[in-house]
Amino acid sequence: MNLEEHSFIQVLFIVLWIMMPAYLSNTFAVISGGRFPIDQGKIHSDGNRILGDGKTWSGLIGGTTGGILIGYLQMNYGNSIINTLANTNNYDFWGENPIIIISLLAFGALLGDMTASFFKRRSKLNRGDKSPLLDMFDFIGMALFLTLLFDYEWLKSWIIDGYAPLFTLLIATPVLHRSVNIIGYKLGIKNEPW
Repeated sequence: MNLEEHSFIQVLFIVLWIMMPAYLSNTFAVISGGRFPIDQGKIHSDGNRILGDGKTWSGLIGGTTGGILIGYLQMNYGNSIINTLANTNNYDFWGENPIIIISLLAFGALLGDMTASFFKRRSKLNRGDKSPLLDMFDFIGMALFLTLLFDYEWLKSWIIDGYAPLFTLLIATPVLHRSVNIIGYKLGIKNEPW
C-alpha cells in the first residue's frame, strides 16, 4: 500500500485506523484493570516495585481483548471505510494474517506501557508521575516493534516505505494520548490528566 499517493488527511485517518487496536487497548486496560498486580507486589533490587499497582493481569487481559475486539470489528465491518480511505480492501489492508497483526498491536501497546513502567520505577518515578516522551510513545513503539518482528512485510507495506505514515503517527499519537487522558481524568477513570 503506497500511502504517498494519498492526501495528508487520508494518511492521517489511515494511520489512526491501523493503530486503533493499539490506541484503544490502553483505554480497555484502564477500564478493566485494578486486580492482580503483575509484579505481585515484589520489590526490585533498587528498593522500588518492579512495575507497581497500575499494571495488573485484569488490565492486561482486558486491554488486549478489547483491542482485539476493536480490530475484529474493523476487519469485519470496516471494508467500506478502508475502501474509501485507502482505495483498497480489508484483505490487502490488514495483510495475510490480520488477527495476528491486530493482536500484536493490542498486546504490544500494553507491553510497551509495562516496559515504560519498569523504567519509570527504576528512575524512582511514582505511579502517575510525568515522563512525557516515554508516556506518549511507549505503547506505539512496542506495538510497532512486535509487528516488525512477526510480520515485517505488513509493517513495511504501510509505514516503512514512506515518510508520511511515520510522521503522521509521531504527530497524532501525542495529541490523541493527551486528549484521551484528559477525557479519562474528567470522567474519573484516570487519576492524572497525562
